Amino acid sequence: MSSSRVALYLDLIRWNRPAGWLLLLWPTLSALWIACDGFPGWHLLTVFTLGTILMRSAGCCINDVADREFDKHVKRTAQRPVTSGALSVKAALTFGAVLALLAFGLVLTTNPPTILMSFAALAVTLAYPYAKRLVSMPQAVLGVAFSFGIPMAFAAATGGRDWSLAAIPAAVPALAWWLLVGNLFWVLAYDTEYAMVDRDDDLRIGIRTSAITLGRFDVAGVMAFYAVYLLSWLYLGLKLGLGPLYSVGIVVGALQAGWHFTLIWDRTRDGCFRAFRVNHWVGAAVFAGVVLSFVASGHALR
Repeated sequence: MSSSRVALYLDLIRWNRPAGWLLLLWPTLSALWIACDGFPGWHLLTVFTLGTILMRSAGCCINDVADREFDKHVKRTAQRPVTSGALSVKAALTFGAVLALLAFGLVLTTNPPTILMSFAALAVTLAYPYAKRLVSMPQAVLGVAFSFGIPMAFAAATGGRDWSLAAIPAAVPALAWWLLVGNLFWVLAYDTEYAMVDRDDDLRIGIRTSAITLGRFDVAGVMAFYAVYLLSWLYLGLKLGLGPLYSVGIVVGALQAGWHFTLIWDRTRDGCFRAFRVNHWVGAAVFAGVVLSFVASGHALR
């Protein structure tokens, strides 16, 4: 394969823009640390880190194929490989399938509850690109997709060898689902910022987004989403007994959210896109708070 062809595939999966997979990685790793009461071990850390990168990349392939006709009319996306015709639909889907199979291979090294949940995660990933045609806030569907690593992390850490669906509730406590709900609001926050970049184009071509649905309350909505995310994770973390360093991580995340308010206030494309691109640092601050809390309590390694 020529270097130019390789470059097209790397562009397809946004390889030069790691912010996308970091947005998935930080909450997943936070959940993994919580589920394992500290360092999860190199096996699970590798599975969830590589799995996150692979599935996000596969999701990009699916999304670009599904949106190729819409993306032609959006300045920011018109030159994506599938949209521009540089890569065929078949090539993109084949590449996405290979990436998803590699991720599934990693999941197979865990346990039955995690493997079973991976099918639900794939279903949500496949559904998201089409949600914007059907629902007024498709970012909520993305929120489920981008948060599904949380219950899967708990399943991998605490699940047994039972292949029945009844084993999943035992492997995934209510805490995991509440963390997923809280994280969903973070996804709503940063993906609404992302949608604000393309609002004019989306209105013209008939795409539904949270930025359009919220209208003039878009900035207020983004800040409310941040507040729900950070306050819910603060409450859940304190309820678990995570220490002051965890609270510091939440505060650092909140300060970043405040900075984002200044970036999106005037709704410029550059400001909103910058807010989206640096959002992974909010998740990184929360993750750092989780890890440091376990380090301080003596549960850094098992």
